[in-house]
Amino acid sequence: METQGSAVRQEQRWSWGGLASGIACLLLLLGGVAVQPAAAGGATEAMKSTIDEVLKIIQDKELKQPERTQERRQRLEQVIGDRFDYSEMSKRSLGAPWNTLSDKDKQEFVVLFKTLLTNSYAEKIETYSGEGVQYINERTEKDYAEVRTKVLTGKTEIPLDYRLLNKGNDWWVYDVVVDGVSLVNNYRGQFSKILRSSTYADLVDQLRKKSDKIKAQ
Repeated sequence: METQGSAVRQEQRWSWGGLASGIACLLLLLGGVAVQPAAAGGATEAMKSTIDEVLKIIQDKELKQPERTQERRQRLEQVIGDRFDYSEMSKRSLGAPWNTLSDKDKQEFVVLFKTLLTNSYAEKIETYSGEGVQYINERTEKDYAEVRTKVLTGKTEIPLDYRLLNKGNDWWVYDVVVDGVSLVNNYRGQFSKILRSSTYADLVDQLRKKSDKIKAQ
């Protein structure tokens, strides 16, 4: 019975994580009608360019045809991948254990984590109907920036912050904070709990199974 209970609790944690990532990525990328920021900086403009590209794809009537579903998803993943630093997100989400992995294991973890995130938000993005996002401000310190926004959904305003790192003269997202909840911190907490009672190999296996389950839904 204890084993069953543990499995249920683990599934609940993964479900919450999938929901958080889905909401975060959905709100991150689907700005709808954007309200012009008071003082746009480089990081804000980078985010806005990504949002604009995603909107073009999901509003393309030709790409909405059922037979082009796979093509549409591939284009979305490409645009998102051009702004998301999945390697940095993976490293920060795994935490200290990242430094103990071989280069091969790191590459595998990044692929699995990326797959988990993309499978979580794919359908949500495609069913988006369009609301709005207000760019509040941008804070920059050396190579780091935080772009603060509010997502407008009817009468509700959801605070949403993007944390970015400057690499190669471009801004890359390494974390998303929805209403005060960090995507990276959320996953790091889940991964830490698994590693305290199990092995890294088990964590990787659970990542793979969870991603496959979301994809199959």
